[in-house]
Amino acid sequence: MSTSPHAAAEEHRGLHAVALFEAAKGALALLAATGMEWLGPAPLQRALDALLALLHLDPAHGSPAWLAHALNPDAVHLAAAVALLYGAVRLAEAWGLWRAKAWASWLGLSAALYLPFDLYAFALHRHWLEAAAVVINLVVVWVLARDLFKRRH
Repeated sequence: MSTSPHAAAEEHRGLHAVALFEAAKGALALLAATGMEWLGPAPLQRALDALLALLHLDPAHGSPAWLAHALNPDAVHLAAAVALLYGAVRLAEAWGLWRAKAWASWLGLSAALYLPFDLYAFALHRHWLEAAAVVINLVVVWVLARDLFKRRH
C-alpha cells in the first residue's frame, strides 16, 4: 500500500523541519559564495577572525587554521564555486524533503558521513559548538533513516 507524498509528510513531520534546516544551510552557502566573489579575501579574513574570536576558537589549529590559510586571492573563486554547488545541492534536497521525496532522504543521509568527524572534534575540544553539531547531525540522520524505514515497511 503506497501513501501519497503529502500523507508521508503528515505522517512524519520531521521531514519539514529537516527541509527548513537544509534550506537554511543552502541559502547560507549561496550567500557565502556571493560574498566571496563580491568582497574578495580581505573582508572575509577580517570576518573570519572576528567570528573565531566570538566563538573562542583557536585560529592556529584545526579547520579554522585551514580556512584562514585558504582565504587568499587564488582560492576565492574555487571556494565560491564549491559553496555555490553545495548550496544548490542543499536547496534541491530541501525541496525534495518538503515534498517527501525518497531520493531527498537518501541524499540527506550524507549527514551521517560527518558524524565520525563531529564526534572526533567533540572528543578533542569538548566545546558547545562540536556538541551542537553532533546532536543536530544525529537528529537529521535519525529523521531521514526513519522516513526511509517507514517507506520500506
